[in-house]
Amino acid sequence: MMSSRRESREHGPVRMVFVPGFSQPPDVWDDVLAALEPLVVGLDAVALDVPDGADFADTAQALGAVGGPGVYIGYSMGGRLALRLALDRPDLVEGLVLVSATPGIADIRERAARAASDERLAEDVTRSGVEDFLTRWLAQPLFATLPPERSKLDARATWATPARLAHQMRSLGQGVMEPLWNRLAALDVPVLVVSGERDERYCAIGDEIARRVRGAEAVRLAGGHALPLEAPDALAREIARFSHHDSDAGEA
Repeated sequence: MMSSRRESREHGPVRMVFVPGFSQPPDVWDDVLAALEPLVVGLDAVALDVPDGADFADTAQALGAVGGPGVYIGYSMGGRLALRLALDRPDLVEGLVLVSATPGIADIRERAARAASDERLAEDVTRSGVEDFLTRWLAQPLFATLPPERSKLDARATWATPARLAHQMRSLGQGVMEPLWNRLAALDVPVLVVSGERDERYCAIGDEIARRVRGAEAVRLAGGHALPLEAPDALAREIARFSHHDSDAGEA
């Protein structure tokens, strides 16, 4: 019987690839990376920009082409993309950290409703402009625990354009992505699922992901949905612990 990649990987310097969420430039990961630096010896980390112009599956492939082999850490939309990459290109994804992320919407009616909602939002940002749209986006209950001064609103508004945000809504949203729930059992890499304890919906999703993926671990941190911005130090500690545990397991 062939050994799994969990048992056979060789470990050198830790390569980590960070994928941001909707409306976010790569520098939303800056505080996490700064906290990781003293925790992970030989850290080789890159935060990617989510490319424009492709559908969900091709965007995941494009991230892998730029990021190369490594442990992929994705937040929200970035987590969904990293998960798709791990399933489609297991040769690239050596470990997976899903932060406030979901495998998608399984129910076809709910998915269609989400697609329609995202289309309205895409039209909204085209009409109202980036800053007004993002101000209202961040005012959602989902981000109630995110202090305004940590939202990186200015950085997002500088990075984003109406066309870019509309594309992410229309092509990378949960309404249009193929749900991945039924493929989770095929994952053969270490998986860590991180949720904010005040983000009840995503805590439940994280627990279900961990139940379906052999050997996966679900953890909860103090905070809500936007953990890379709300709790960068705590998130960095979990990522460092995961990377150390993964290395130890591979060398056992």
